[in-house]
Amino acid sequence: MTDLYPAADQRELLRRAATAHTAAVADLEAFLRRLPEVPDPADIVEYANLLTREERARGERQAAADAAGLVVPGTEAE
Repeated sequence: MTDLYPAADQRELLRRAATAHTAAVADLEAFLRRLPEVPDPADIVEYANLLTREERARGERQAAADAAGLVVPGTEAE
């Protein structure tokens, strides 16, 4: 059966991707707020993991936005 409302499905995927990106950014901010003045190796590993998660979530959000037709000229990474 053909989906009569594919755009709504794409918007829901975009909302979910945006929510995941927001959570990743919030976790990164929380880490930075508790970061000691002199980070130790475990802090650096945690930061790298959080940064990777945030970057992945941003990419997924951008892909979902593109799929939903929200392509803004001039904002593509160069």
